[in-house]
Amino acid sequence: MAEVLAEPAAGEKAPLAEVAAHRPARVAKAVPGSVVPAWREGFAPDLLAPDYQRLVEILADRGGEAMDCQQLAADLGLEVVAAKVEGVRSKVKRLAARGWLVEERPGMFRTVPGRAGGS
Repeated sequence: MAEVLAEPAAGEKAPLAEVAAHRPARVAKAVPGSVVPAWREGFAPDLLAPDYQRLVEILADRGGEAMDCQQLAADLGLEVVAAKVEGVRSKVKRLAARGWLVEERPGMFRTVPGRAGGS
């Protein structure tokens, strides 16, 4: 009952300190389906959703060597069919657009030196 009485009346604004105290906590790790953030200094691949982390890991393990989407799909253990390859392509394109990877020539992706495990 005390909580109800402490709330502001209809039409009144709550003090800013109260609003800030009720904001949800920031998530430290990504979950499947989360948005790919633009890369910034200090960001690590564990901020990415698991599917994206795996793509970055595969490319980082290649030591800066570029790979195409068919190779990536095969390394992920996916069947190398158009639907699966296009799914991989959309993910690596998104990673490249947000600075995690680089598309050095059409369809060939690699890590960026100094980022996400890139050499």
